[in-house]
Amino acid sequence: MDFPILDTKVYNRRLVYLDNAATTQKPRQVIDALTGYYLTLNSNIHRGAHYLAAEATERYEKVRAQVGQFINARSRSEIVFTRGTTESINLVASSFGRAFLHAGDEVIVSGMEHHSNIVPWQLACELAGARLRVIPFSDEGVLDLEAYATLFNEHTKMVACTHVSNTLGTVNPVQKVVEMAHSHGVPVLIDGAQAVAHMPVDVQQIGCDFYCFSGHKMYAPMGVGVMYGREELLSQLPPYQGGGEMIKDVTFEKTTYNELPFRFEAGTPSVGDVLGLGAAIDFMQQEGVEKIGRHEEELMHYATERLLAIPGIRLFGTAPHKAGVISFLLGDAHPYDVGTLLDKLGVAVRTGHHCTQPIMDRYGIPGTVRASFACYTTRKDVDALVDALNRIAPMLL
Repeated sequence: MDFPILDTKVYNRRLVYLDNAATTQKPRQVIDALTGYYLTLNSNIHRGAHYLAAEATERYEKVRAQVGQFINARSRSEIVFTRGTTESINLVASSFGRAFLHAGDEVIVSGMEHHSNIVPWQLACELAGARLRVIPFSDEGVLDLEAYATLFNEHTKMVACTHVSNTLGTVNPVQKVVEMAHSHGVPVLIDGAQAVAHMPVDVQQIGCDFYCFSGHKMYAPMGVGVMYGREELLSQLPPYQGGGEMIKDVTFEKTTYNELPFRFEAGTPSVGDVLGLGAAIDFMQQEGVEKIGRHEEELMHYATERLLAIPGIRLFGTAPHKAGVISFLLGDAHPYDVGTLLDKLGVAVRTGHHCTQPIMDRYGIPGTVRASFACYTTRKDVDALVDALNRIAPMLL
């Protein structure tokens, strides 16, 4: 593996990068794909009659098919490119809300959602006069499926649930979540931002109606994301944005919209970033997605054992089925203070509420320090984190 940024020195120390849940670093082949597009292929797509436009269009659409195969979609028409998970969820919430949400309706979300899977649904509910209902979770960070079952009624119109919690690391039983919702005739959106880089994802096996994720959390560039939508449902949704590319015919009297997936892709897309996403998928498949997941799981167990040996450490999120995320506090020290001192020792972690304020409220804390792993994370990195925490602990406890 070749990740050039990992050779960076910070404060004359080796960079120990443990902020992968925020964004992953990029392998050279992804960087080459991105720069190669701008050096040799830069052109708009779907519109030009010249060579560059035709070649860029062909490669762009090849990545669409590649993404569909990566998550086992039924058709390339079910793959919509966006700027990231946030835009993908906003697209669904806005379009689905306009089509199907009315006064008195309800949307179910889990208590461990990222703000990006809460606020769009709040906006849609406010516009329609609907309301949110919330699935609780245990102290360990496990969804309460019995409580979930009681939330359904004739007014339930959508369930939105994260696949993997970006704060607790919990891998939710999304297939069961979907089965329970479908038994009531309710569609389900899964936020897969923290899942696709760490485990194989099969949207047909999960059975979800929508699945959203970002490229930059799976070794691809920032600025590209995916919204998978089941074709039968996607075809019933109105466009999210208007403009070029999403139309068939435009007159001042009436506009007819393009076929799927193009009706949801208004304007000029980020072609280079999409090609980078294709290179990232190639990289992950070469490394082996299951192999990456096993590596991160082993590191998580090793890190958990070592961290628990540090006096004053408190871990948040101890579900039996977790991805490579560990959230913790060091005594009563503010997470920002811990993160700042770790940074001076070359260790990059995330601090704060991680865009999951309801989780922090659930535990009665202002935030956590979060270490998160990727395919390039090593035991040496974990040891550096533990050594740094042991060094700063006497200053803070």
